[in-house]
Amino acid sequence: MTLISRMESVQSPIIPVVGELIKNSLGTISLGQGVVSYSPPPEAIEFLPRFLSNSSNNLYQAVEGIPLLINTLKEKLAVFNNIKINENNRIIVTAGSNMAFMNAILAITSLGDEVILNTPYYFNHEMAIAMTGCHPVLVETDENYQLQPDAILDAMTPKTRAVVTISPNNPTGAVYSQELLQQVNHICREQGIYHISDEAYEYFTYNGVKHVSPGAFTDSSDYTISLFSLSKAYGFASWRIGYMVIPQHLLTAVKKVQDTNLICPPVVSQYAALGALQAKPEYLKDNIQAIAEVRELVIQSLKPLESICRIAPAEGAFYFFLKVDTQMDAFELVKQLISDYQVAVLPGTTFGMHQGCYLRVAYGALQKETAKQGIERLVNGLKDIVDFRF
Repeated sequence: MTLISRMESVQSPIIPVVGELIKNSLGTISLGQGVVSYSPPPEAIEFLPRFLSNSSNNLYQAVEGIPLLINTLKEKLAVFNNIKINENNRIIVTAGSNMAFMNAILAITSLGDEVILNTPYYFNHEMAIAMTGCHPVLVETDENYQLQPDAILDAMTPKTRAVVTISPNNPTGAVYSQELLQQVNHICREQGIYHISDEAYEYFTYNGVKHVSPGAFTDSSDYTISLFSLSKAYGFASWRIGYMVIPQHLLTAVKKVQDTNLICPPVVSQYAALGALQAKPEYLKDNIQAIAEVRELVIQSLKPLESICRIAPAEGAFYFFLKVDTQMDAFELVKQLISDYQVAVLPGTTFGMHQGCYLRVAYGALQKETAKQGIERLVNGLKDIVDFRF
Protein backbone atom coordinates (compact mmCIF):
# COMPACT_ATOMS: atom_id res chain seq x y z
CA MET A 1 0.00 0.00 0.00
CA THR A 2 1.30 3.46 -0.91
CA LEU A 3 0.43 6.26 1.48
CA ILE A 4 0.22 9.76 -0.03
CA SER A 5 1.29 12.55 2.31
CA ARG A 6 1.14 16.31 2.04
CA MET A 7 4.79 16.22 0.92
CA GLU A 8 3.72 14.87 -2.48
CA SER A 9 2.62 18.36 -3.53
CA VAL A 10 5.81 20.08 -2.33
CA GLN A 11 8.57 20.71 -4.86
CA SER A 12 11.89 18.95 -4.31
CA PRO A 13 14.75 21.19 -3.09
CA ILE A 14 16.66 22.24 -6.19
CA ILE A 15 20.15 22.50 -4.65
CA PRO A 16 20.61 18.72 -4.12
CA VAL A 17 19.16 18.00 -7.58
CA VAL A 18 21.65 20.29 -9.29
CA GLY A 19 24.36 18.99 -6.96
CA GLU A 20 23.89 15.49 -8.33
CA LEU A 21 24.19 16.79 -11.89
CA ILE A 22 27.42 18.56 -10.96
CA LYS A 23 28.86 15.33 -9.49
CA ASN A 24 28.35 13.64 -12.82
CA SER A 25 30.13 16.41 -14.74
CA LEU A 26 33.67 16.70 -13.43
CA GLY A 27 35.20 20.17 -13.38
CA THR A 28 31.87 22.01 -13.30
CA ILE A 29 31.98 25.50 -11.79
CA SER A 30 28.92 26.12 -9.65
CA LEU A 31 27.11 29.42 -9.93
CA GLY A 32 24.22 27.78 -8.14
CA GLN A 33 24.25 27.69 -4.35
CA GLY A 34 23.95 30.93 -2.41
CA VAL A 35 26.86 30.80 0.02
CA VAL A 36 29.99 32.84 0.63
CA SER A 37 33.56 31.62 0.16
CA TYR A 38 34.99 32.96 3.40
CA SER A 39 35.06 31.39 6.87
CA PRO A 40 33.62 32.64 10.17
CA PRO A 41 35.75 35.22 11.99
CA PRO A 42 38.37 33.87 14.43
CA GLU A 43 36.34 35.27 17.31
CA ALA A 44 33.69 32.60 16.61
CA ILE A 45 36.21 29.83 17.28
CA GLU A 46 37.73 31.65 20.24
CA PHE A 47 34.36 31.60 22.04
CA LEU A 48 34.00 27.81 21.83
CA PRO A 49 36.12 27.12 24.95
CA ARG A 50 33.56 29.15 26.90
CA PHE A 51 30.94 26.64 25.83
CA LEU A 52 33.16 23.69 26.71
CA SER A 53 34.17 25.06 30.10
CA ASN A 54 30.65 24.78 31.52
CA SER A 55 29.24 21.25 31.67
CA SER A 56 25.70 22.59 32.05
CA ASN A 57 25.92 23.72 28.43
CA ASN A 58 25.48 20.07 27.48
CA LEU A 59 21.92 20.26 28.79
CA TYR A 60 18.93 21.83 27.09
CA GLN A 61 18.94 25.61 27.32
CA ALA A 62 16.23 28.24 26.87
CA VAL A 63 13.88 27.63 23.95
CA GLU A 64 14.32 31.20 22.69
CA GLY A 65 18.13 31.25 22.94
CA ILE A 66 20.80 31.90 25.55
CA PRO A 67 20.58 35.32 27.25
CA LEU A 68 24.15 36.31 26.33
CA LEU A 69 23.41 35.98 22.62
CA ILE A 70 19.99 37.60 22.85
CA ASN A 71 21.48 40.65 24.58
CA THR A 72 24.17 40.94 21.90
CA LEU A 73 21.55 40.67 19.15
CA LYS A 74 19.51 43.36 20.88
CA GLU A 75 22.46 45.74 20.56
CA LYS A 76 23.05 44.81 16.91
CA LEU A 77 19.39 45.34 16.00
CA ALA A 78 19.37 48.77 17.64
CA VAL A 79 22.57 49.94 15.93
CA PHE A 80 22.29 48.41 12.44
CA ASN A 81 18.54 47.93 11.91
CA ASN A 82 17.15 50.69 14.12
CA ILE A 83 14.87 48.06 15.67
CA LYS A 84 14.33 48.64 19.38
CA ILE A 85 13.48 45.62 21.52
CA ASN A 86 10.89 46.53 24.17
CA GLU A 87 7.73 45.21 25.78
CA ASN A 88 6.06 44.93 22.35
CA ASN A 89 8.47 42.49 20.67
CA ARG A 90 10.89 39.64 21.34
CA ILE A 91 14.00 38.03 19.89
CA ILE A 92 13.95 34.28 19.19
CA VAL A 93 17.19 32.54 18.17
CA THR A 94 16.58 29.80 15.60
CA ALA A 95 18.46 27.11 13.68
CA GLY A 96 18.83 29.36 10.64
CA SER A 97 16.32 31.80 9.15
CA ASN A 98 14.54 29.01 7.25
CA MET A 99 13.45 27.70 10.63
CA ALA A 100 12.44 31.21 11.65
CA PHE A 101 10.17 31.38 8.60
CA MET A 102 8.57 28.04 9.41
CA ASN A 103 8.10 29.16 13.01
CA ALA A 104 6.30 32.26 11.78
CA ILE A 105 4.01 30.45 9.33
CA LEU A 106 2.97 27.83 11.91
CA ALA A 107 2.40 30.52 14.53
CA ILE A 108 0.13 32.79 12.47
CA THR A 109 -1.85 30.47 10.16
CA SER A 110 -4.50 27.80 10.19
CA LEU A 111 -5.10 25.09 7.58
CA GLY A 112 -6.15 26.65 4.26
CA ASP A 113 -4.93 30.18 4.99
CA GLU A 114 -3.09 32.22 2.37
CA VAL A 115 0.33 33.88 2.39
CA ILE A 116 1.34 36.34 -0.34
CA LEU A 117 4.71 35.77 -2.03
CA ASN A 118 6.19 38.19 -4.53
CA THR A 119 7.57 36.44 -7.60
CA PRO A 120 10.18 35.33 -8.13
CA TYR A 121 9.98 33.89 -4.63
CA TYR A 122 12.55 32.10 -2.48
CA PHE A 123 11.72 28.44 -3.01
CA ASN A 124 11.97 27.37 0.66
CA HIS A 125 9.30 29.94 1.54
CA GLU A 126 6.90 28.46 -0.98
CA MET A 127 7.72 24.96 0.23
CA ALA A 128 7.13 25.83 3.89
CA ILE A 129 3.74 27.38 3.13
CA ALA A 130 2.68 24.28 1.18
CA MET A 131 3.92 21.92 3.92
CA THR A 132 1.75 23.63 6.53
CA GLY A 133 -1.40 23.15 4.46
CA CYS A 134 -1.61 26.81 3.49
CA HIS A 135 -1.69 28.37 0.04
CA PRO A 136 0.95 30.65 -1.49
CA VAL A 137 -0.66 33.49 -3.44
CA LEU A 138 1.76 34.77 -6.06
CA VAL A 139 2.05 38.44 -6.96
CA GLU A 140 4.28 39.59 -9.81
CA THR A 141 6.97 42.18 -9.26
CA ASP A 142 7.76 44.73 -11.99
CA GLU A 143 10.34 44.31 -14.76
CA ASN A 144 13.12 45.23 -12.33
CA TYR A 145 11.72 42.85 -9.69
CA GLN A 146 10.48 45.67 -7.48
CA LEU A 147 7.36 45.36 -5.33
CA GLN A 148 3.94 46.40 -6.67
CA PRO A 149 1.91 47.40 -3.59
CA ASP A 150 -1.36 47.83 -5.51
CA ALA A 151 -1.07 44.31 -6.91
CA ILE A 152 -0.36 42.99 -3.41
CA LEU A 153 -3.49 44.68 -2.08
CA ASP A 154 -5.58 43.35 -4.97
CA ALA A 155 -4.42 39.78 -4.21
CA MET A 156 -5.68 39.82 -0.63
CA THR A 157 -8.70 37.81 0.48
CA PRO A 158 -10.29 37.14 3.89
CA LYS A 159 -7.89 34.17 4.18
CA THR A 160 -4.71 36.24 3.74
CA ARG A 161 -2.54 36.11 6.85
CA ALA A 162 0.76 37.64 5.73
CA VAL A 163 2.80 39.27 2.99
CA VAL A 164 6.42 38.15 2.61
CA THR A 165 9.13 40.49 1.39
CA ILE A 166 12.82 39.65 0.87
CA SER A 167 15.27 42.53 0.70
CA PRO A 168 18.01 42.34 -0.44
CA ASN A 169 16.34 39.76 -2.60
CA ASN A 170 16.98 36.12 -3.29
CA PRO A 171 16.90 35.26 -6.21
CA THR A 172 17.04 38.63 -8.00
CA GLY A 173 19.49 40.77 -6.02
CA ALA A 174 16.92 43.60 -5.97
CA VAL A 175 16.87 45.93 -2.97
CA TYR A 176 13.51 47.45 -2.00
CA SER A 177 13.30 51.14 -1.20
CA GLN A 178 12.04 52.48 2.12
CA GLU A 179 9.02 53.94 0.31
CA LEU A 180 7.95 50.59 -1.17
CA LEU A 181 8.49 48.70 2.08
CA GLN A 182 6.53 51.33 4.00
CA GLN A 183 3.64 51.03 1.55
CA VAL A 184 3.52 47.25 1.99
CA ASN A 185 3.92 47.53 5.74
CA HIS A 186 1.08 50.06 5.89
CA ILE A 187 -1.16 47.76 3.82
CA CYS A 188 -0.50 44.94 6.28
CA ARG A 189 -1.42 47.15 9.23
CA GLU A 190 -4.60 48.37 7.56
CA GLN A 191 -5.63 44.82 6.60
CA GLY A 192 -4.84 43.36 10.02
CA ILE A 193 -2.26 40.88 8.72
CA TYR A 194 1.47 40.29 9.24
CA HIS A 195 4.42 41.58 7.26
CA ILE A 196 7.16 38.92 7.22
CA SER A 197 10.45 40.57 6.27
CA ASP A 198 13.31 38.23 5.33
CA GLU A 199 16.60 40.11 5.73
CA ALA A 200 19.20 37.34 5.42
CA TYR A 201 21.28 39.49 3.03
CA GLU A 202 21.03 42.73 5.02
CA TYR A 203 24.76 43.52 4.80
CA PHE A 204 25.10 42.84 1.07
CA THR A 205 24.29 46.12 -0.65
CA TYR A 206 26.35 48.02 -3.22
CA ASN A 207 26.87 51.46 -4.76
CA GLY A 208 25.71 53.28 -1.65
CA VAL A 209 22.32 51.54 -1.50
CA LYS A 210 21.06 51.20 2.09
CA HIS A 211 19.22 48.29 3.66
CA VAL A 212 15.87 49.10 5.28
CA SER A 213 14.24 47.04 8.04
CA PRO A 214 10.42 47.31 8.19
CA GLY A 215 10.62 46.41 11.88
CA ALA A 216 12.07 49.90 12.42
CA PHE A 217 8.96 51.67 11.09
CA THR A 218 6.97 53.57 13.70
CA ASP A 219 4.37 51.44 15.52
CA SER A 220 5.05 48.41 13.30
CA SER A 221 6.14 45.94 16.00
CA ASP A 222 2.65 44.48 16.57
CA TYR A 223 2.41 43.00 13.07
CA THR A 224 5.96 42.88 11.64
CA ILE A 225 8.02 39.68 11.81
CA SER A 226 11.69 40.19 10.93
CA LEU A 227 13.97 37.28 9.98
CA PHE A 228 17.77 37.36 10.10
CA SER A 229 20.67 34.95 9.54
CA LEU A 230 24.36 34.59 10.29
CA SER A 231 24.76 32.09 7.43
CA LYS A 232 25.69 34.63 4.78
CA ALA A 233 27.52 37.58 6.32
CA TYR A 234 29.46 35.52 8.87
CA GLY A 235 30.21 32.43 6.75
CA PHE A 236 28.02 30.45 9.15
CA ALA A 237 25.95 28.31 6.78
CA SER A 238 26.45 24.93 8.50
CA TRP A 239 26.38 26.33 12.04
CA ARG A 240 22.63 26.95 11.62
CA ILE A 241 22.05 30.13 13.56
CA GLY A 242 19.43 32.69 12.65
CA TYR A 243 17.00 34.77 14.66
CA MET A 244 13.65 36.47 14.41
CA VAL A 245 12.02 39.51 15.94
CA ILE A 246 8.35 38.83 16.60
CA PRO A 247 5.42 40.67 18.16
CA GLN A 248 5.15 39.87 21.87
CA HIS A 249 1.71 38.34 21.37
CA LEU A 250 3.23 35.59 19.17
CA LEU A 251 5.78 34.47 21.77
CA THR A 252 3.77 31.56 23.19
CA ALA A 253 2.88 30.23 19.74
CA VAL A 254 6.44 30.47 18.40
CA LYS A 255 7.87 28.81 21.52
CA LYS A 256 5.43 25.92 21.06
CA VAL A 257 6.68 25.42 17.51
CA GLN A 258 10.34 25.72 18.38
CA ASP A 259 10.15 23.50 21.46
CA THR A 260 8.47 20.78 19.40
CA ASN A 261 10.86 20.89 16.44
CA LEU A 262 14.13 21.86 18.06
CA ILE A 263 13.77 22.27 21.86
CA CYS A 264 16.54 24.88 21.74
CA PRO A 265 18.96 26.21 19.12
CA PRO A 266 22.32 24.35 19.20
CA VAL A 267 24.08 25.92 22.17
CA VAL A 268 27.57 25.36 20.80
CA SER A 269 26.56 27.28 17.67
CA GLN A 270 25.06 30.03 19.81
CA TYR A 271 28.42 30.51 21.52
CA ALA A 272 30.12 30.62 18.14
CA ALA A 273 27.56 33.21 17.01
CA LEU A 274 28.22 35.24 20.12
CA GLY A 275 31.89 35.27 19.21
CA ALA A 276 31.22 36.10 15.56
CA LEU A 277 29.25 39.16 16.56
CA GLN A 278 32.33 40.44 18.40
CA ALA A 279 34.33 40.47 15.15
CA LYS A 280 36.10 43.68 14.20
CA PRO A 281 34.23 45.84 11.65
CA GLU A 282 36.95 45.07 9.09
CA TYR A 283 35.77 41.46 8.93
CA LEU A 284 32.44 42.33 7.28
CA LYS A 285 33.81 45.34 5.43
CA ASP A 286 36.70 43.48 3.79
CA ASN A 287 34.78 40.33 2.90
CA ILE A 288 31.84 42.19 1.43
CA GLN A 289 34.22 44.45 -0.50
CA ALA A 290 35.79 41.33 -2.00
CA ILE A 291 32.35 40.12 -3.08
CA ALA A 292 31.60 43.57 -4.50
CA GLU A 293 34.72 43.27 -6.66
CA VAL A 294 33.60 39.86 -7.91
CA ARG A 295 30.19 41.41 -8.62
CA GLU A 296 31.75 44.07 -10.85
CA LEU A 297 33.66 41.40 -12.72
CA VAL A 298 30.46 39.41 -13.21
CA ILE A 299 28.62 42.48 -14.51
CA GLN A 300 31.32 43.09 -17.10
CA SER A 301 31.53 39.42 -18.05
CA LEU A 302 27.76 39.16 -18.60
CA LYS A 303 27.64 42.03 -21.09
CA PRO A 304 28.06 39.79 -24.16
CA LEU A 305 24.68 38.26 -23.26
CA GLU A 306 22.73 41.52 -23.57
CA SER A 307 21.43 40.56 -27.03
CA ILE A 308 19.88 37.30 -25.78
CA CYS A 309 19.24 37.99 -22.07
CA ARG A 310 17.61 40.62 -19.94
CA ILE A 311 19.71 41.28 -16.84
CA ALA A 312 17.85 43.46 -14.34
CA PRO A 313 19.67 45.82 -11.95
CA ALA A 314 20.76 44.03 -8.79
CA GLU A 315 22.11 46.23 -5.99
CA GLY A 316 22.08 43.60 -3.26
CA ALA A 317 22.71 40.01 -2.16
CA PHE A 318 25.02 38.11 -4.56
CA TYR A 319 22.72 37.10 -7.39
CA PHE A 320 21.72 38.09 -10.89
CA PHE A 321 18.45 36.82 -12.37
CA LEU A 322 18.61 36.39 -16.13
CA LYS A 323 15.67 36.21 -18.50
CA VAL A 324 16.91 34.25 -21.51
CA ASP A 325 15.34 34.88 -24.91
CA THR A 326 14.42 31.27 -25.64
CA GLN A 327 11.42 28.98 -25.44
CA MET A 328 13.59 26.26 -23.95
CA ASP A 329 12.59 24.81 -20.58
CA ALA A 330 14.79 26.37 -17.89
CA PHE A 331 15.72 23.09 -16.21
CA GLU A 332 16.61 21.50 -19.54
CA LEU A 333 18.83 24.50 -20.22
CA VAL A 334 20.49 24.08 -16.81
CA LYS A 335 21.16 20.40 -17.50
CA GLN A 336 22.73 21.20 -20.87
CA LEU A 337 24.92 23.95 -19.41
CA ILE A 338 26.24 21.48 -16.83
CA SER A 339 26.79 18.54 -19.18
CA ASP A 340 28.20 20.44 -22.17
CA TYR A 341 29.78 23.57 -20.69
CA GLN A 342 30.62 22.57 -17.08
CA VAL A 343 28.84 25.51 -15.46
CA ALA A 344 25.87 25.26 -13.09
CA VAL A 345 23.10 27.78 -12.40
CA LEU A 346 19.58 27.37 -11.03
CA PRO A 347 16.39 27.34 -13.12
CA GLY A 348 13.85 30.11 -12.62
CA THR A 349 11.02 27.59 -12.37
CA THR A 350 12.10 26.69 -8.85
CA PHE A 351 11.53 30.35 -7.93
CA GLY A 352 8.02 30.36 -9.38
CA MET A 353 8.85 31.74 -12.84
CA HIS A 354 7.09 29.46 -15.31
CA GLN A 355 6.35 31.94 -18.11
CA GLY A 356 9.67 32.34 -19.89
CA CYS A 357 13.15 30.98 -19.29
CA TYR A 358 14.95 32.39 -16.23
CA LEU A 359 18.26 31.52 -14.56
CA ARG A 360 19.68 32.51 -11.18
CA VAL A 361 23.41 33.22 -11.19
CA ALA A 362 25.13 33.21 -7.77
CA TYR A 363 28.63 34.65 -7.33
CA GLY A 364 29.14 34.91 -3.55
CA ALA A 365 31.18 31.73 -3.23
CA LEU A 366 33.68 32.50 -5.98
CA GLN A 367 37.09 34.09 -6.16
CA LYS A 368 37.70 36.48 -9.06
CA GLU A 369 39.46 34.03 -11.37
CA THR A 370 36.91 31.27 -10.83
CA ALA A 371 34.04 33.71 -11.28
CA LYS A 372 35.52 34.97 -14.55
CA GLN A 373 35.97 31.43 -15.85
CA GLY A 374 32.48 30.37 -14.75
CA ILE A 375 30.76 33.36 -16.34
CA GLU A 376 32.74 32.84 -19.56
CA ARG A 377 31.46 29.27 -19.69
CA LEU A 378 27.91 30.50 -19.05
CA VAL A 379 28.17 33.16 -21.75
CA ASN A 380 29.58 30.72 -24.31
CA GLY A 381 27.00 28.09 -23.44
CA LEU A 382 24.01 30.41 -23.64
CA LYS A 383 25.19 31.98 -26.89
CA ASP A 384 25.75 28.57 -28.47
CA ILE A 385 22.49 27.05 -27.25
CA VAL A 386 20.22 30.02 -27.92
CA ASP A 387 21.80 30.85 -31.29
CA PHE A 388 21.55 27.19 -32.33
CA ARG A 389 17.85 27.11 -31.49
CA PHE A 390 17.27 30.29 -33.53
